Amino acid sequence: MAQGRSCWDVVTEVLSAFGCTTVFGLPSDEPGLLDQAAERTEFDVRVIGDQRVAACAAAGYAITAGKPAVLALNSGPSFANAIPGLLECASLSAPLVVVTTRVPAENIGRGGFQYLDQQGMAADLVTWRYVVDDPSNLAWAVGRAVRLASAGRGGITLIELTDEVVRAEIPDSGLPRPVPVSPPAPAPEALTRAADLAAAAERPLLVVGGGARGVSPTQLESLADALGAAVFCTAAGRGVMPESSDRFLGLVGLYTTPPAGRILEDADLLVIVGSRFEETARMGWDSWRDIPVVHVDVDDTAFGESVEPSVPILADAALTVPQLLHELSGRTHPDRTKWAHRQRAVRAEQSALTDVGFDRSPTRATLAALQREIDPISVLVQENGLHDIWSYHYPVTTLRPGTRVVCPGEQTMMGFGFAASVGAAIATDEGTVVTVTGDSAFLLNVNVLNAFREHRLGVVVVILDNQGYGWPRHLRASEQVDVTLTERRAHPSVTDLATAFGGWGCDVADERQLSSALAKAIRNSAQGIFSLIRVPVHDKDVPVGILNLDNDSEDTSEES
Repeated sequence: MAQGRSCWDVVTEVLSAFGCTTVFGLPSDEPGLLDQAAERTEFDVRVIGDQRVAACAAAGYAITAGKPAVLALNSGPSFANAIPGLLECASLSAPLVVVTTRVPAENIGRGGFQYLDQQGMAADLVTWRYVVDDPSNLAWAVGRAVRLASAGRGGITLIELTDEVVRAEIPDSGLPRPVPVSPPAPAPEALTRAADLAAAAERPLLVVGGGARGVSPTQLESLADALGAAVFCTAAGRGVMPESSDRFLGLVGLYTTPPAGRILEDADLLVIVGSRFEETARMGWDSWRDIPVVHVDVDDTAFGESVEPSVPILADAALTVPQLLHELSGRTHPDRTKWAHRQRAVRAEQSALTDVGFDRSPTRATLAALQREIDPISVLVQENGLHDIWSYHYPVTTLRPGTRVVCPGEQTMMGFGFAASVGAAIATDEGTVVTVTGDSAFLLNVNVLNAFREHRLGVVVVILDNQGYGWPRHLRASEQVDVTLTERRAHPSVTDLATAFGGWGCDVADERQLSSALAKAIRNSAQGIFSLIRVPVHDKDVPVGILNLDNDSEDTSEES
């Protein structure tokens, strides 16, 4: 490295060496990271006109691509505007390197223009943070930030560059280089204890999360068969287990599709692979509190956070699953024939939820049409609104092999999915990115449409429109509270909005119109043109678990 290189030259050089070359952000007043990266051919610089959207887009990219993205920010409103997106990034453990600046030191505490305690604001969100106030530490800090963003579970790393370092000549101290780190292997004694528990279980459950993405689907199926387990996944773990498997019963907790809840309650062993087992995964069932738990995770802080494991296995899931399979081979176990029969019976009952017309459930009919007519859906991007909860329910939505999912974490920021679809589409080379969102989430992030246009992203956006704020309205109505404040009076035309931003949009009122709209959207997608399809939905067009949120019913009647 030559003597006297600029700050941003060094930053981009290190990012490049670590293979971290996709950068999101909004240009600052003075040339900075985006400008320097744009001069290098290996970088993909994505200018997003809203830091809130940029943070979500970076998360969508990181989750879809499976590698860190870079978010370029500045002190003050720029950093603060990104915080909602960073909340969701942290919840999802999305690998993200945030590079921000600091105002001159002489003005801190003296009314400095756009000064902000960025370290304090981000303290609970990041896995590592560092203030670069010495030019000789710059290259080291950038390299460490990239490495730690991907280490273990992954997450946000934050480096804050002081104004003095940004303006300094950076001395030649050598560039850091990525060092391959082997993932942790499971301890043999832990595998033996886990296999002992599994061999004694009559009704085991296997729950897979996003941390199991590195496991071969074939090996997961083999593990489920060896355990005789009913298989569920978390929202982040969707697509890890082949959904064609006779043992797969959908999502766990809040998103469990009746009558699978009875399977959860009757289990006598829980095996969790690659999940922190957050609150939404625990909702609606109680057996996890009282049965033995085998918990596999690469991050030791996951153990005991939500459930105390009988056997914690601190290891990479991809290394653990085949070794656990080997440990189980040859062991005898109780007769699990009845348990397998119950799993097949539940799948058969669940399938009735998919045979629904547009007039009765526009949401389910729309999701069925998406899966039928768009092949392949490369990435399904989800919100967590009242109606699009149906997209989490198997088999209403059944993922084909290879379809990836981007969804909110435990923060469920309104509009996260819509904004994250920008990054998901940037990370996708083929197939169609489909986003299912609500009308309120859509209107919150209309500036996403400009990002679609600027970057020629042919995202297909389905807007489930109940003309208001669904969750508040549903919960208020269940308590017989006035819902007037949850109703929206303004209803912008999606056709006009799409046209204004160079896309295409329409309203649909039946399956024929929906089919025609999807055909047009597929053609648009191939040309890098986004499509907005608005589907009016009614307040009762939600899963039975939501209708019965305040009681324990698992009614699967015609109202479901």
